[in-house]
Amino acid sequence: MSQTKDYRVSHLDALEAESIFVMREVMAEFERPVLLFSGGKDSIVMLRLAEKAFAPGRIPFPVMHVDTGHNFPEVLEYRDRRVAALGLNLVIASVQEAIDTGLVRELPDGTRNRIQTPVLLNAVEKYRFDALFGGARRDEEKARAKERMFSFRDEFGQWDPKNQRPELWALYNGRHHPGESIRVFPLSNWTELDVWHYIAKEQIPLPSIYYAHDREVVERDGMFYAVNEFIRLRDGETSQVRQVRYRTVGDASQTAAVLSDADTVDKVIDEVAATRITERGATRGDDKVSEAAMEDRKREGYF
Repeated sequence: MSQTKDYRVSHLDALEAESIFVMREVMAEFERPVLLFSGGKDSIVMLRLAEKAFAPGRIPFPVMHVDTGHNFPEVLEYRDRRVAALGLNLVIASVQEAIDTGLVRELPDGTRNRIQTPVLLNAVEKYRFDALFGGARRDEEKARAKERMFSFRDEFGQWDPKNQRPELWALYNGRHHPGESIRVFPLSNWTELDVWHYIAKEQIPLPSIYYAHDREVVERDGMFYAVNEFIRLRDGETSQVRQVRYRTVGDASQTAAVLSDADTVDKVIDEVAATRITERGATRGDDKVSEAAMEDRKREGYF
């Protein structure tokens, strides 16, 4: 008598299956979805999930980058190479263009994270996107921990955490009126460690700045910022060359590196497993404005 094999789904396989199911649900319910792709690790993983969700066909929606102009060159090079390899339609919503046309006004401190929200909303309206895939995860930040998998946004693109829909038994309500949209977060239940385990399992290439390298940095408020065209030394500051890597990729003007010797995927996994500070908490200057900085931006329409 033959014995039945013990079949178990791994934690990563379960997360992957959930994310793929969500992506397919969006394609079934919405007319004009788009995937936000910055060249960061979470959007890179989302792109791999989209490949699997719709294989052997091509990914059936465009990707969009809200380009602040304050980018790491390694990330832009990766973005363009990956989009070309997959034959995707890349929509670029440019903050610099929005400044030039008067849609937004440059802030006195020169940072552009906050003014990218009107640029995003303008692109959503222009291209009539009704569902936007984002790589946000609930473990990143407390405002994102409030999100549903399908996050409803009103006709102004605004988010009301008290006006979200229940998601019982993995049933997702995508109903919306013209002008309204849904932000979709397939990685909601993933952690930073899950993302890195998946990158290792799938052997996904990443921009080089995710691994340890030597870079000229300046220390501000306990964080190490790269000295570049967007960050200049202030009076009394001195720079130094340190071995660092980036845990998350945002604006080069507001994203800090962490001291690290993790130059391989396995070393990064060991490092992330031991840390007790989220990647945004450790590296994102834009989240340090106030305790509610992320939630305030999300209410205005930020991702």
